[in-house]
Amino acid sequence: MTSTPATQKQIPVQVFGGPTALIEFGGLRFLTDPAFDAPGDYPIGGGRVLTKTAPASADPADLGPLDVVLLSHDEHPDNLDHSGRALLAGVPLVLTTRSGAGRLGGTARGLAPWESVDLPRPDGGSLTVTATPAQHGPEGCEPVSGEVVGFVLTAADLPTVYVSGDNASLALVEQIAERFGPVDTAVLFAGAARTGLFDGALLTLDSAQAAEAAEILGARRVVPVHFDSWTHFSEGREVLVAAFTAAGLRDRLQLG
Repeated sequence: MTSTPATQKQIPVQVFGGPTALIEFGGLRFLTDPAFDAPGDYPIGGGRVLTKTAPASADPADLGPLDVVLLSHDEHPDNLDHSGRALLAGVPLVLTTRSGAGRLGGTARGLAPWESVDLPRPDGGSLTVTATPAQHGPEGCEPVSGEVVGFVLTAADLPTVYVSGDNASLALVEQIAERFGPVDTAVLFAGAARTGLFDGALLTLDSAQAAEAAEILGARRVVPVHFDSWTHFSEGREVLVAAFTAAGLRDRLQLG
């Protein structure tokens, strides 16, 4: 019997709404940006709020044991809410930004862009998580929007997975593709997020940019997240499908 080539293996990804997805990779269970609170208004300072419009499709208690949380940043309630913070206490490892790890404490470990950590696998092998740069808004946004990271998951016998985090820069996607491309699965934070910051400039990729990112990365599969359940996500499912169809990439788009 011959083994299945790494490029043909399907990495399970289950999306729960907003930015939250469960990725099973190398026998470990990774959860992205946990946000499970009920719909409502969530303050973000300065008298501003983010409004959640729909509940997550699962409850944290239903997820089962988690090995790692991949947290792009801790400062916004659409990426880490009250339920998500409670969940972190029961997770052996939380990988996030350096500043976020300082605020969170506990099992949080901060990674600088391009810094890696090797994790043991249940089968006795190992896998690598590498932090990738992300830009949560226009150039120079960090003092206002905060530090954000994405992640790449790699292993010798498994296809590569990229988790973008809240990133609005295709130039950074090009850097990631140069180091890790082609990737098999790209979990892209899309939705064309906009708020009153930066005169409504994009805080994440819009749908057309997500399709362009897929091409840059050479991604076989794109799992979009962060495009529903909040009013500041300005482009939803229909726009995503239209953009990927226009780019000739509809067959790469995996929507739940």
